[in-house]
Amino acid sequence: MSNRRSRQSSTASRISDDQMIDLVSKLRQLLPEIGERRRSDKVSASKVLQETCNYIRKLHREVDNLSDRLSQLLESVDEESPEATVIRSLLM
Repeated sequence: MSNRRSRQSSTASRISDDQMIDLVSKLRQLLPEIGERRRSDKVSASKVLQETCNYIRKLHREVDNLSDRLSQLLESVDEESPEATVIRSLLM
């Protein structure tokens, strides 16, 4: 009986081929390197998913880099300075 339930729940959570195509198309539009290509250029779904993962990793690295730079900036300014106040207000 539990096998039957697990099959039903996994079937209910599956997405259709049309939904998958739509989602991959939306991802393609969001990716700078792929989105800039002409619509007629075919890019496989696996390539779009690969590029999406790469792009997310790149964004994570950029966030880490900016976070490090911000920490260094905050350490270099006086806590009561106008610059520190502006930085704190931007972070809130």
